[in-house]
Amino acid sequence: MSTDDESFHPLGDEWEDELETMLDDTEYDSDLGMEMAQDAMRVTKGELSEAEFHEKHHEAVMEEFGEDERPTKEAYEAAQEEAKGTASRMLDAFDGDGGETRRETMKKMGVGAAAVGMGAFSSTRDGPMESLSAEGGHSETTEHSDTQWGMTIDLERCDGCLTCMTACTQENDLDAGVNWMYVMAWEDELHEGHEEGTDTGVYSSDFNMGSDFNMLVRPCQHCTDAPCEKVCPTTARHTRDKDGLVLTDYDVCIGCRYCQVACPYGVNYFQWDEPHTDYEDIDGKADPENPDQITHANYEHGERWVDSRAPRGVMSKCTMCPSMQDGKQGEEKIGTSACETACPPNAIQFGNVKDEKSDPYQHREHPSKSRAVIRLSDEHTDSSGIPSPETIDGTLSSDDDIESALEKFENLDKETLSIMKAVELVSDRTEPGDEENNSILRKEQEVVAAVDAFEQYVDLETDEAITQLQLGDGSERQARFRIQQYTGKPNSFKLLEDVGTNPNVTYLGEQPGPEAEQVEGPTKYEDVDLLTDNRQDLLDEETVGGVDGVSL
Repeated sequence: MSTDDESFHPLGDEWEDELETMLDDTEYDSDLGMEMAQDAMRVTKGELSEAEFHEKHHEAVMEEFGEDERPTKEAYEAAQEEAKGTASRMLDAFDGDGGETRRETMKKMGVGAAAVGMGAFSSTRDGPMESLSAEGGHSETTEHSDTQWGMTIDLERCDGCLTCMTACTQENDLDAGVNWMYVMAWEDELHEGHEEGTDTGVYSSDFNMGSDFNMLVRPCQHCTDAPCEKVCPTTARHTRDKDGLVLTDYDVCIGCRYCQVACPYGVNYFQWDEPHTDYEDIDGKADPENPDQITHANYEHGERWVDSRAPRGVMSKCTMCPSMQDGKQGEEKIGTSACETACPPNAIQFGNVKDEKSDPYQHREHPSKSRAVIRLSDEHTDSSGIPSPETIDGTLSSDDDIESALEKFENLDKETLSIMKAVELVSDRTEPGDEENNSILRKEQEVVAAVDAFEQYVDLETDEAITQLQLGDGSERQARFRIQQYTGKPNSFKLLEDVGTNPNVTYLGEQPGPEAEQVEGPTKYEDVDLLTDNRQDLLDEETVGGVDGVSL
């Protein structure tokens, strides 16, 4: 293990010490787990090749576990073959030179031949080792898939209600404290937290939907290059090639907890005791009218058991609802997740992040416009705000101007019409298609259709109309500015991008700094049924009496 004072773990010294103490409570080698976690992050950062990483720890893993099925094995074997080929080409170059035989040449090369093999492992990322690592590494296969499930989460829209956490707990039958996602309020040296008696947080925008806090929603990031997978000796932690989900096979997991140490985000959980929900009682969410619908309880038959709560002695984390993505809960659930569906302020957009038409892609690439569309759709319906084209046709006449037209709709005001027109001006009118979770484009299409119908009766592009709607000169640039006045222009970021894991969760809003600390948020965990902050604390206090009392 590194002797440097500085922590290798992005979450800092205290978290690293806690992880090491946690490993000491298992039957497996703590030092090996810490060293492998550190090197796995060096791999994602580009400081170490996958082949070198595998070779470095192979003997120790075999000795400790009796197997080494880490995905880096393929990169190691490919590098070995390349090294053998290089040595062979060198030997061929000596053949016939001065009459030396191949055997004599090999004797002369001696240690040099071995050095050629090691050289293949120590190549730089810009050299041949990079291509070998990509060939042998697991992440390359997911790059060929057209699907990568992920999220875009609007932190300025999050009101800290914890509904997403409750929905996740209910969907997956989790014990209290086994939180597969966290909703946290935070502050740092640049961003102040909430102070009692103030109306708004210092950095909250006008778009904020109710929380005066700086918020962070932290599920598993389902990294394309996941360090947790690289350290798993059994393939229990694995990435599905078909959709990029990073999952845990409960039947294969041995509970070594190395994945927990290697995760830069702190999202893994170990099931200390027997789950409160018995295996046969796992909620399958089956359609009562279709009793043959496959359930969680028989989900693993013929497939890997990767869904719902984990059995005792096994690791678990956010799964992004694979039973939904696989159609096990009905076709209508594909491309959705429990947390997204439950979120009252619509802060979570889940879907295929590779699909340009999907909600998370649209929200990531066009955040201000998407915010406007979501807000218009959430706050206005046919009966209270945005009228349908049919309603407009039955209400307006060619004699109307903006003022008289607006008077005919109870809750359609000038600001709403202004934003609707701005959305129409910036829209490229992309068809949403038939894929799941393309709702933002569908809602945008509804807004554009309503503007088109409105303009059959009232010209909204005259100088007078443009002035009334505060759209500047009526250009697309001015329309974007108007939308940003309405929704703000949020920052976009991914957590710990410098670690190189390529996370598939994008955030809109303020990014916590390296010194950010969690503070008490708008809703306390203990005030919500099914939730508590930490499962192990609950066990220590109520059931087990300390980690040392747990036998696995």
